[in-house]
Amino acid sequence: MPPPAGFDLDMTLIDSRRAIIASFARVAADTGVPIDAAAVDSRLGIKLEDELAFWFPAGQIPSAMRIYREHYVRLAGPLTTVLPGAAEALAAVRAAGARAVVITAKYETTARLSLDGAGLAADQLFADVHGPQKAAVLAGLRAAVYVGDTPADMAAAVQAGARAVGVTTGSFTGRDLVAAGADRVLASLADFPALYASLGRP
Repeated sequence: MPPPAGFDLDMTLIDSRRAIIASFARVAADTGVPIDAAAVDSRLGIKLEDELAFWFPAGQIPSAMRIYREHYVRLAGPLTTVLPGAAEALAAVRAAGARAVVITAKYETTARLSLDGAGLAADQLFADVHGPQKAAVLAGLRAAVYVGDTPADMAAAVQAGARAVGVTTGSFTGRDLVAAGADRVLASLADFPALYASLGRP
């Protein structure tokens, strides 16, 4: 069996920006703590608790996480869309006999909710991991490639010895992704099947 291919979730397979920003807005409204949506948007892809740490003292983060997730569960369905080429990218991996694995900083419950709502299925899901934690998962899987939209995703792929493929569907430019180690940068996952076929697999 060929080695698996890994994919980030938010802003790689799904466009969850509206749901995330709206959920943070509800947290701000419920707690009275101002949260800058543009700042949140600039860091999309990090763990929820890490983002909340920019706005709340440590002792208030668990409560803020609970509030966020209550709103996100309600908002994810109507405010999340599938990014172009996502289904085809996963299908291309499976057609080659490999597993399509989703590796995300998202909480597992909301990750599964998001995948189900988008009509996407992962052969395996690793949730609540970011940065070097993603690298550890990729290395353990001996993944051939990891596709993501952030510099941290590219760095994780490089650290794990996987091909780093960036997509500019998130908040970062192609230049940002190349600087972090991307082998290739795509405008969208619509270009992934052709790239994947050209990579060569054992």
